[in-house]
Amino acid sequence: MSDTVFRRRTALLTATIAAAASLALTACGTDLDSAAEKTPTVAADNGISSTATPKADAGDTKAAASGTDAAVTSNSGRSSTTAKGSTGSKGSTSAIVTCAGANTKVTAQTVTRPLNHLLLTVKNTGSKTCYLYGYPALNFQDAQSVPPVDEDTQPQAVTTLRPGQSGYAGVLLSAADGSGSGGRTAKTLKVIFQNRALDFVGSGVKVALPSKGVYIDSSLTTTYWLTDPQDALN
Repeated sequence: MSDTVFRRRTALLTATIAAAASLALTACGTDLDSAAEKTPTVAADNGISSTATPKADAGDTKAAASGTDAAVTSNSGRSSTTAKGSTGSKGSTSAIVTCAGANTKVTAQTVTRPLNHLLLTVKNTGSKTCYLYGYPALNFQDAQSVPPVDEDTQPQAVTTLRPGQSGYAGVLLSAADGSGSGGRTAKTLKVIFQNRALDFVGSGVKVALPSKGVYIDSSLTTTYWLTDPQDALN
């Protein structure tokens, strides 16, 4: 074979191989470019960003906006007393009712034991629980001042009366040994209640006494309002 023919065939073969290689590279590049273009679309469809950070849950977003613990919000659907420090979903509390003349009935009863004692009874006649604060101010006939309270009888908690329940106070009218001074007979009595601030309010509730009255002297004292009549008399 002549040199001229050999060189022509070699050049043609080389050109053919080069063209095939070029086509292969072009085809490969096209596939890579297509994959690169499709990848963001797939990620967006899956809801995942390029940094692989998951989307925030709707419950977490609401919780963060309201300042409520997410677990409490998702379980109950509303704030709780623990999370918010409120008294309920509406954040309201029941009004505190003070025991007074308008919602109670007050009676007085003399007793044989202990001597020279009077038992005051306050019954809640209202429809709501009321609080019997402090002790009664006793305004006996022609009294110049309110008799003192026996501090040893102060209860650990305010006496609370549900509808129909009663509270009690014991009154020492006079010294059993006659050591009291300024003794006299009183035939009328008014009982004045204390409010939550422990102020005596109102003009008092008239309380019936025995027709002959009761004998009082400088020993006159009262107890705090208590839940048990025996505690009041002892």
